[in-house]
Amino acid sequence: MGWFGEKNKGMAAEQKPGVKSSSTILPCFLFVELVIMAGTVLLAYYFEYTDTFPVHIQGFFCYDKSFSKPYPGPDERSKIPPVLIYSLVTAIPTFTILVGELCAFFTKAEETQEKTIVTADCCYFYPLLRRIVRFLGVYAFGFFTTTIFSNAGQVVTGNQTPHFLSACRPNYTALGCQSPMQYITERRACTGNPLVVMSARKSFPCKDAALSVYSALYTVMYVTLVFRTKGTRLTKPTISLTLLCLAMLVGVVRVAEYRNHWSDVLAGFFTGGAIAVFLVTCVINNFRQLQPCTPPLLAQHPESVLGVPMVTLPCVESPLDNLNGSQHPALALSASSQPYNAYQPF
Repeated sequence: MGWFGEKNKGMAAEQKPGVKSSSTILPCFLFVELVIMAGTVLLAYYFEYTDTFPVHIQGFFCYDKSFSKPYPGPDERSKIPPVLIYSLVTAIPTFTILVGELCAFFTKAEETQEKTIVTADCCYFYPLLRRIVRFLGVYAFGFFTTTIFSNAGQVVTGNQTPHFLSACRPNYTALGCQSPMQYITERRACTGNPLVVMSARKSFPCKDAALSVYSALYTVMYVTLVFRTKGTRLTKPTISLTLLCLAMLVGVVRVAEYRNHWSDVLAGFFTGGAIAVFLVTCVINNFRQLQPCTPPLLAQHPESVLGVPMVTLPCVESPLDNLNGSQHPALALSASSQPYNAYQPF
C-alpha cells in the first residue's frame, strides 16, 4: 500500500494542472539564445568601435552646397547627445515593462492571470519571471539588431553628412576644381581630421533616429496592448504620444544641427519601426500570455466518415404497415399498381 501510495502521488505531481515540463527550455536558452545574443552584441561592437568593416568612400562635387553646411562639432556637443539617447532608450522600456508586469501580476483577477509554470530539470520558471525575461530579452536583441542594421547601411552606402565638406576641408586648388560640376573621386582629397571625416561619411540611415523610434514604438505597443486603465481613456494615448514625440524630436534635432539629411532620418525611422513591429507581432505574439492546453472534449454524438455530425432518430413504426389488403382493398390496389421505388426515405 505504501509503494502504491507513493506511486500515485508521483503520478499526480506529474499530471498537476498548470505545470508544463520541458527538458529543452534550459539547454536552448543557454546554448542557442545566449549564443545568438552574444554574437549580435559582438557584431554591433565591431561595427561601432573597430575598423573591421571599412566605410565605402564616395566622391563629391566641388563646392556642393548640400554638403557645405557648417561643422556642428562632435556628437557630444549636440542638444541631444548619444549618452542621453542611450540612457533613455535603455531605462524607459525597462522601467515600463517592470512596472507593467508587476502591476498586472498583483492587480489582475485570479482567473485571468497566466498560471502555467514551466519546469526544467533543475528549476521552475514562474509566469512573472518568464514574461519579464522574454520581453526584455527580445527588446535587447532588437536594440542591437537595430544598431547593426544602421551601421551596416552607413558602412555600405558611405553617404556624406550635410557638413561633410566643412569636416573634409578639401584643397580645391590642388584638386583642380574649375567648376561646381566637377566630380572628385580622389581618396586623399580631404585634409581634415581623419576620424571626423570618417564620421562625416556615415549619414544614411540615421542611427540615433532608428534607435529612438525602435525604443518608443516597442514601449508604445507594450503600453497599448498590456496596460488596462479603468475609468480613464487618455492615460495610454498620453504616454504613447509623448514617447513618439520624443523619438521624432531626436530626428528633428539631427536635421536642425546639420548632422543628417531628412532622408537619413526617415530611413532611420523606418528601420527602427519595422524591427519593433516585427518583433512584437511575430516573435512575442503581441505580448499575449501563454494559454494552458486544454484536453479535447469527447465526442457526444456519432460522426460520419466525412466528419459531419449525425443525429440518431428513433425508429417509429408506421400505422400503414399494420393494414392488410383485405381490410382496405383500395389502398392495397393502389400500392400494387405503383412501380417499385428502391429509395424509401422513412
